[in-house]
Amino acid sequence: MLALEIRGQEYNKADRNRELRKLLPARSRGSIEFKHQNVSAVMIELGCPYIPGYKPARNYQNLLLETVERRLSGALDLTSIVSKVVEQPVERSTRPEDILSIQVDPPPRAKKREALYDGPRAPRPTTKRNYLEMESRNRSLGRAGEELVLEFEHERLWRAGCKTLAGRIDHISENKGDCWGFDILSFETDGKERLVEVKTTRFGAMTPFFASSNEVEVSEQRSSEYHVYRLFNFDKKARLFLLNGSMRSTCTLETIQFRASPGTIDT
Repeated sequence: MLALEIRGQEYNKADRNRELRKLLPARSRGSIEFKHQNVSAVMIELGCPYIPGYKPARNYQNLLLETVERRLSGALDLTSIVSKVVEQPVERSTRPEDILSIQVDPPPRAKKREALYDGPRAPRPTTKRNYLEMESRNRSLGRAGEELVLEFEHERLWRAGCKTLAGRIDHISENKGDCWGFDILSFETDGKERLVEVKTTRFGAMTPFFASSNEVEVSEQRSSEYHVYRLFNFDKKARLFLLNGSMRSTCTLETIQFRASPGTIDT
């Protein structure tokens, strides 16, 4: 189903649920649906996209994590499709007729996973590639997302009667570099600065994004002005939600990388 989803091909989730119930007669429709949601959460943890129709449910057994990871390691056709799509260049997004209509409410805050375990832990295979991280480094995708948000911000201020402010919007990451901790300088209708950091994905709304330590710090220092604009489903029907404030308050942050220098520091 995920391969079909990524290719943009149609499939019927209900039919597949019925076929699974023939193989698992003790399982109800709802329990199979929920297990698919568990699989979505596992896929995210393994750095892979999930099927948007199955909202990730994080309370799953470690056995499921180990099983999905082993399955992925042998699913060469699927991983090839995912690898190709996350690295695919993007020319430009198609502008919706009403660009402000792409904004939706943010998804509910995810709860920290409580690991369930019912036996000795088996050795876990190593996931070789984090496809979500690869996508986050796709510069053409990031640039296309920023351009769409520039149009969104211009239209938002224009409709509010703030045409002068709309003309002052600055594409900071393009004109001044990536060291500022945000991508776009926009404005509130009262003239107050709005700092916009754009994060773009081709996948679902609950796909995690990657933030630099500088972005996190700037979001903390200027929390009232800082907004993450999360664009998702970018290649299909782009949607956008906003997170206003420090990322430490609006997101669940996980440290996944360290900078290491040889030797130790004398004290």
